[in-house]
Amino acid sequence: MPAPSPALAHAEDLADFVSESPSSYHAAEEVARRLEAAGFTRLDEADPWPAQPGGRFVVVRDGAAIAWAVPSDAQATTPAHIFGAHTDSPGFKLKPKPTTGARGWLQAGVEVYGGPLLNSWLDRELRLAGRLALADGRVVLADTGALLRLPQLAIHLDREANSGLALDKQTQTQPVWGLGDPTAEDLLGELAGSAGVDAADIRGFDAVVADAARGAVFGKDDVFFASGRLDDLASVHAGVAALGSLASDALAGGVIPVLAAFDHEELGSASRSGAAGPFLEDVLVRVYAGLGADATEQRRAFSASWCLSSDVGHSVHPNYAHKHDPVVQPLLGSGPILKINANQRYATDAVGSAAWSSWCDAAGVSSQEFVSNNAVPCGSTIGPITATRLGIRTVDVGVPILSMHSARELAGVSDLHDLRRVAEAFFSA
Repeated sequence: MPAPSPALAHAEDLADFVSESPSSYHAAEEVARRLEAAGFTRLDEADPWPAQPGGRFVVVRDGAAIAWAVPSDAQATTPAHIFGAHTDSPGFKLKPKPTTGARGWLQAGVEVYGGPLLNSWLDRELRLAGRLALADGRVVLADTGALLRLPQLAIHLDREANSGLALDKQTQTQPVWGLGDPTAEDLLGELAGSAGVDAADIRGFDAVVADAARGAVFGKDDVFFASGRLDDLASVHAGVAALGSLASDALAGGVIPVLAAFDHEELGSASRSGAAGPFLEDVLVRVYAGLGADATEQRRAFSASWCLSSDVGHSVHPNYAHKHDPVVQPLLGSGPILKINANQRYATDAVGSAAWSSWCDAAGVSSQEFVSNNAVPCGSTIGPITATRLGIRTVDVGVPILSMHSARELAGVSDLHDLRRVAEAFFSA
């Protein structure tokens, strides 16, 4: 049997990555695990860090991870090339006292996280995953596997369902997870059991709901890839794969490659592990201090640095073409996208556009542009936040997808791989 193409192999590896990353905390740990396997060393923020060039390091803060590699020729003013992405996705988060139910059903009390397409979560097998803070001070990851379902009301009982379904966020989004008396059962016990700990030892938890189905390649000529959490694990995975593939001789390219995978982008990024927080600056300051840089030299390095803020964007939808710009219409399978907005919802400018073009040329990858329809509000990313926070030149890019913020999103197989190729060129510039 012939080996799969590099793009198909990348998509299958992305399916593995998403499967291992049902929550932002799992994603940060999977970033660390994969990079450790590639020869990186895990560091703790509370410890002193080695200063010598040539090291490969990764730091995890809650649901975020930052990794970098110091070239052998790095100096105090060597610029950084930062590939930024985020680990969280819209969905549902477990509330305090989450074991609920009525009329013989066990249900989970959840709160809406970010801006999900609520109806896309109906009639799917769902998993519960996150972190548990224990009485002895440990923090452990938990993942129940397929446990929950949000069942839709049958058409016989709602004849108008196909005329427009609107779910009440409080009363109609509480998934079922079993049968029984909620006063005698404990949903946290399911989480604790999956982590191999006692539910009585749980003192705090952060748990989210995720699609339990594995990502899949399909369509004519295997052009499509569908999965949960492509926003934005598609970018995180591309960055991990690109950074982990760097050969030691590629670390002498005159830049410090950095992968920054933040949490809480779907909520605005304002947290200690979000892009608006100090995490990236904390790491960069310590990296440059290790190179002997003073405050002025650090700022000189920042002035020559670049950030690629990578997140998904909208492909033109064949059934809703009027929602897109009538001329600029990116399509799945036609390459990664350069995201542009006049109101700085994206950080891309003319100089950044030219730089992006050069990295795409170096990778042998075609690119597309994305701009919103003037009558449709434009989303934003970590790009403007990072540019504002650090003053580093930033370009907003990504891959086009359909069904953004759905429980299961759709991307192009070739685009996913092409994003990785551009990330490799960016890191090796």
